[in-house]
Amino acid sequence: MDPTPPIVWPRHVAGFDPASQPVVAAPSLPALALGTLQLPFIRRAFSVSVPWKVEPVFMNLFDLDTTGRSDIKPAAVFIPLVERPGGVHVMFTRRSAHLPNHAGQICFPGGRIEPSDTDFVQAALRETWEEVGVEPRFVELIGTQPSFLTTSRYSMKPVIGVLRPGYTLTPDRGEVDEVFEVPLVSLLNPALHRLHEIRPEGGVPRYFFSMSWGDYFIWGATAALIRNLYHYLAAVEASGAAGR
Repeated sequence: MDPTPPIVWPRHVAGFDPASQPVVAAPSLPALALGTLQLPFIRRAFSVSVPWKVEPVFMNLFDLDTTGRSDIKPAAVFIPLVERPGGVHVMFTRRSAHLPNHAGQICFPGGRIEPSDTDFVQAALRETWEEVGVEPRFVELIGTQPSFLTTSRYSMKPVIGVLRPGYTLTPDRGEVDEVFEVPLVSLLNPALHRLHEIRPEGGVPRYFFSMSWGDYFIWGATAALIRNLYHYLAAVEASGAAGR
């Protein structure tokens, strides 16, 4: 039996509308301090080591031992932070509508780790360059997060970095329909996070988080990574290890 049954429902199921799925109660979490959402704190947060726990809903999908698991493919995504006059933003892409898997879904740049990649960091930066045209020289790497097992059997490693001024966006229209940004203060506001439950007929319940910003509905694996980033920054904030 598979010890890690899928929890995030795949977008490509015919007729499935994630935004219409029932919302269930999720644990109430405190808001982060505004200073925690600024780049100086975030940089310091990834330079210290503090005890913390991943998102409990997906505890069995984070940092799995995939040794010898030929059914699980290694992948990496890049979480791009952008400093704007009003605060830090996070860059996302919307996948092209014609793609066979997860068409139209909002995600971070990323993909499978290729044999030519030296590690997951290089894979994340390569995919970002290929998908949106941001060259690696415009990226300031600041840290990583635990890998996450997706329903498509990818062990997805998040790499977090800041985009330096001077980059240009040239999206690959074969893969990307849109590139947009969301303020981090909205994205990491736990009051805006929704936990959805799906009960397939004759199957086990499945869950996914979502967060909306304007007309953008962010859900699935991408939302799980955002939720986990909240937990990490909250733990660092509570510890006082990164100052204020």
